[in-house]
Amino acid sequence: NGDAANPACSGIEGVLEAYHRSLRSVQLYGPTNFAPVVNHVARSAAAVLDGSQYFVLLIITDGVISDMAQTKEAIVNAAKLPMSIIIVGVGQAEFDGKAMDVPIPPLLSSPCVPG
Repeated sequence: NGDAANPACSGIEGVLEAYHRSLRSVQLYGPTNFAPVVNHVARSAAAVLDGSQYFVLLIITDGVISDMAQTKEAIVNAAKLPMSIIIVGVGQAEFDGKAMDVPIPPLLSSPCVPG
């Protein structure tokens, strides 16, 4: 949403508003490192394990991921947290979604899921 101190968006309307605002102010360039933002949201999600909040990280990218190994590790580490990660490739750059396939270990129990 452009606010580093409070980066949350509320509902789909908040996401759309942040997206439209960013179109006017964000300049896309490389390198394209996802691990730092995945880890940032994971830290926020890890702080709220009582089921009261769920986090959705939407990444819209126009480039190939520069830190693929670190990004995969961050995604696997975040798998047990109350969060989803959506990555959308846009533009003419080669974005291979299959490269993001990461094996997520089965979760036998989770503090976010009853039972």
